[in-house]
Amino acid sequence: MASYYESKDLAKFSDIGKNQKHLWDKFITWYTEATATEGALTKREKQLIGLAVAHTVQCPYCIDAYTNSCLESGVNMDQMTEALHVTAAVRGGGAGGRGPRLAGPG
Repeated sequence: MASYYESKDLAKFSDIGKNQKHLWDKFITWYTEATATEGALTKREKQLIGLAVAHTVQCPYCIDAYTNSCLESGVNMDQMTEALHVTAAVRGGGAGGRGPRLAGPG
């Protein structure tokens, strides 16, 4: 069975803008400003945050895109791996934080 997610499909992302182009243009302007420009955070920091969020939301296309953009921004494998550990710890902490509810009302 073929995978639902195909890496080559990432190149088709901009096809979303073929219809309702005005909305696509607004999205791309906002997205670029939020993720790919220098501000209070460097572009490099934003790419690393994007990679962590991509893993959190489990989007294969986002993971591919942000892995590549991290590498292009000078993020190394140790830094990407550490960001993924932060992601896993926060997700695991969320599950653990609900653990006390198993005991029932206080």
